[in-house]
Amino acid sequence: MAIDLPRAIARYFTADETKDAERVAQCFTQAALVRDEGENHEGRAAIRKWKESSSTKYSYTVEPFSLEADADRIVVTSHMEGDFPGSPVDLRYFFVLEGEKISALEIKP
Repeated sequence: MAIDLPRAIARYFTADETKDAERVAQCFTQAALVRDEGENHEGRAAIRKWKESSSTKYSYTVEPFSLEADADRIVVTSHMEGDFPGSPVDLRYFFVLEGEKISALEIKP
């Protein structure tokens, strides 16, 4: 099911499809924070490193299928399939936006 994502979030998922860590990092503010698999990645350099690691470790596809508001966050639920343990899985992406960039992202099962 296609959903209408906010522009900054749509750019993130499009960049993630390319597996280009720099392109993903550019979706975030300079001081952004990503929390994934219990680890924090703060700032664009750390986010780029996180994405490089996850993109080379596993092959996967992500399909967003649900969008909702949660206080100051936008929650996107996505179906992820790939060669990682526990695949397939539905993940929730909690985004905080600052203008046209992402200032925070937390990914949870």
